[in-house]
Amino acid sequence: MIRKLFAFHGGIHPPAHKTESTVRPIIHAPLPAKLVVPLKQHAGEAAIPAVRVGDAVLKGQTIGTPTSKMSAAIHAPTSGTISAIEQHRVPSADGHYDLCITIDVDGKDQALDFAPFPLEQKSRAEVLDHLQAMGIVGLGGAVFPSAAKLMADHGQPIHALIINGSECEPYISCDSMLMRERPDDVVHGVAILQRLCDARDVMIAIEDNKPEALAAMEIAVKKHGGGFQIVTLPTMYPSGGAKQLIKLLTDIEVPGGRHAPEYGVQCFNSGTAYSIYRAIALGEPVMTRIITVAGNVRTPQNYEACLGMSLRELLDLAVEESDTDGHIVGGPLMGYRIESSDMPLVKAANCIIATSPKLFPPAPPALPCIRCGQCVEACPADLLPHDMYWYAKSKNLDRAADYSVRDCIECGACNYVCPSRIPLSQYFKQAKIELADRAKAQSFADASLHRFERREERLTRLKTDAVTPHTPDTTSDDGNNETTLKNAAVKAALARARARRVNQGDASS
Repeated sequence: MIRKLFAFHGGIHPPAHKTESTVRPIIHAPLPAKLVVPLKQHAGEAAIPAVRVGDAVLKGQTIGTPTSKMSAAIHAPTSGTISAIEQHRVPSADGHYDLCITIDVDGKDQALDFAPFPLEQKSRAEVLDHLQAMGIVGLGGAVFPSAAKLMADHGQPIHALIINGSECEPYISCDSMLMRERPDDVVHGVAILQRLCDARDVMIAIEDNKPEALAAMEIAVKKHGGGFQIVTLPTMYPSGGAKQLIKLLTDIEVPGGRHAPEYGVQCFNSGTAYSIYRAIALGEPVMTRIITVAGNVRTPQNYEACLGMSLRELLDLAVEESDTDGHIVGGPLMGYRIESSDMPLVKAANCIIATSPKLFPPAPPALPCIRCGQCVEACPADLLPHDMYWYAKSKNLDRAADYSVRDCIECGACNYVCPSRIPLSQYFKQAKIELADRAKAQSFADASLHRFERREERLTRLKTDAVTPHTPDTTSDDGNNETTLKNAAVKAALARARARRVNQGDASS
């Protein structure tokens, strides 16, 4: 059955640049001499160290313990010795530092005894706890802890489960290669997700520029017999955005500030389904990920590498060309440039691109906005980027918010089509950061004011009680009478303390 597709607003068709990294199979990167494993590789709260410097660890051992439901465990990707627990620069747009655990690799790759998780014998809550303990997070974007995503109650059942295999951004091909080479494991993971969501309609969405992945997944679905539907999407960026994909497949528009499960839909990445399968069928935590190394390298390739491995070592495996002038983590539209490749591989890093003047020529100076409207036509969130830009640039945050700048998905489609070469999405991203900072500051100020007012109320009450004579009510019931006697005792103690201060003052004079 061919599923009817709907259209989302906007979208663009940039060159795909995917064939370069898909002519060779996924290969396992060799074990490095050292791993630097960040304790925060997910949205939410960082894990806390579960080891100390000098400890010997085995592959799969928990080295970071989750601190809440909005956290996920971190594991040793191989065996070795903990040599440091300290701040280290991690992949991010601002190049910030996070607490990381350094493992000196012993080369033995000795692992814990992994055992399958008895899914049929466990409750749903126990399964979700296991996924959190295995460090399962979304591997396609925001790295949201999967257990927390499945646990959230949005007031209605999930009727549609969407597996996102569209991988629409240029250069990235790790999901495509995963579905080509390990389709059965992905489908088994989809079956587990269907069980956890209790969804009757399951769609696996793949763009039509990935025929090998489509064919492999079709065969795997038929073997499984689970009734899942492979949906072929037209190639368009950003069809892999969650809200855009939901619109394409179901015609449901998820408004800004709302979440897909509120409308009975859940989305998971194909790589997430694969890691869920391994956590259940093999008892294996997330210790590696597949990453595309592409761009200005001699052998663009997908590597399965240990988390914590240096991005520099991965680039060396692919052999950078001599005219490389920088690096992008993620895709060229939604990714970010890093100052140094001496950073660890993390769960969120699906691609690293070596840049060169030929592949990524320097952007010409931005010209004034001519209000041509091309950004409006391209915006997949159906916003008005030229108006948002005007207010974001002038720091009129209230007006930028009125024009729904918070709903910008930072896809970069407006940048791509702008004839004036204005980095529009960067302005929107900064405006969103400043709005969030302002909201946080206002919340802090409101909380401080509330504490001050409560303190003033307590002081006023104490002063009033100190000067107001009070006779215990002996006619009240035992509970009230006991409270009254306690209050009287407290007041008497305050009176004695004041008397002592007065006497001390008289003695000193």
